[in-house]
Amino acid sequence: MSATKVHSRCPRSGLGNQNTPGAGSGYRVGPQSRVGLLPTFEDRKYRHPVPGRPWAGIPSPPVRTASERRELLKAVYEEARECTRCPLSQTRTTVVFGAGNADADLMFIGEAPGANEDRMGLPFVGQAGKLLDKLLAEIGLDRKDVWICNVLKCRPPDNRDPNPNEIEACQDYLRRQVDLIEPTVICTLGNFSTKLLREDTTGISRLHGREEVRIIGPRAVRLYPLYHPAAALYTPSTLEALRTDFHRIPELLALGPPEQPEVSEPIPELDDLAKADEDEDEPTMGEPEPAAQLGLF
Repeated sequence: MSATKVHSRCPRSGLGNQNTPGAGSGYRVGPQSRVGLLPTFEDRKYRHPVPGRPWAGIPSPPVRTASERRELLKAVYEEARECTRCPLSQTRTTVVFGAGNADADLMFIGEAPGANEDRMGLPFVGQAGKLLDKLLAEIGLDRKDVWICNVLKCRPPDNRDPNPNEIEACQDYLRRQVDLIEPTVICTLGNFSTKLLREDTTGISRLHGREEVRIIGPRAVRLYPLYHPAAALYTPSTLEALRTDFHRIPELLALGPPEQPEVSEPIPELDDLAKADEDEDEPTMGEPEPAAQLGLF
């Protein structure tokens, strides 16, 4: 957790220039020059630090300021907007990366963009989005206070459910968003985001309103599953449950971030250990060579 990130009952309303996309302006992160990089989709060690558990803990990155993390998030957006990892790139109109405060304590993760989102490039702009706005207002927040995104960044044709290969191709972007925004509370909206971040098949009807501490990437967060607003639009009982659960969010934010895992050094590869043993056996001749500079990541 960055030492400069101050936690309070409600997230901050924004940082720096309010006209900067992703800096609390309510707009998605937009085109900016690439000023930094995170490990890419092809980086095996970053994507799968624990075999079969891509959302498990990974070595903590260096402490970064809010400004540095926001610039890195813009670089991830630039990568995502050109993405061709799955066939959805051939049918989308716009990549819907996310919107809101890039340093928010509170993050919402939905399923996938719909037709309105695909056209406008912003998440939750249809009827479900209006309900989300209303619920936020009821607890004294609005979109500029939070970060909103989806598991998929591209709309599935005819608003069908995401396919497993699409989730696999897209989850790296979501994981990097979580890593860079550093939320205290993540509200998963519906089944797909809940199952993905929990790495479990338990459905939302059993889990909604039950917070838990989970390790997401290098950090511990308070994971809080909620019904998807779209499911509550036409079912009064679901809307009542969603509203009740939603009104507990300020209570969870007031708890602050959970205890963070200890920073651990990466486990060396077997090949690296073998090479180290060979080097120890070699006689030292003359002045030692300077140590090679560590890799960027």
